[in-house]
Amino acid sequence: MLAATAVLCLALNIYYEARGETYRGKEAVAHVVINRAESPKYPDGVCEVVYQKGQFQWVKMKNLSKPQGASWQEAQHIAQKVLDGESTDPTNGAMYFHNAKLPYTWNHKYVITTKIGNHVFYKRKQKF
Repeated sequence: MLAATAVLCLALNIYYEARGETYRGKEAVAHVVINRAESPKYPDGVCEVVYQKGQFQWVKMKNLSKPQGASWQEAQHIAQKVLDGESTDPTNGAMYFHNAKLPYTWNHKYVITTKIGNHVFYKRKQKF
């Protein structure tokens, strides 16, 4: 049951954050959640990461359309593959992303790891 819940949470995040993206773009959004769930700085667990206050815009939105169609099917498929470890992280360890159409106003502590579709992916700069 727990695994099914994680798939649902991850699929919902993929759907609402990246449904217009390519397969790789959707995979990238999923991997950000996984990267956070594996980090001691974030909650332990996929659903806990997805529903952490202030992290993903769609979570606080009201009147969202119900997930449906091919995009929903693909989101569920990607979520399952990522959770099963059958997907390589295309973000190079990113912990954050934002829509490339929005201005970059983030702190200088972050470095861009990649850009995929309409999303730019980031992680903290390493301290030496």
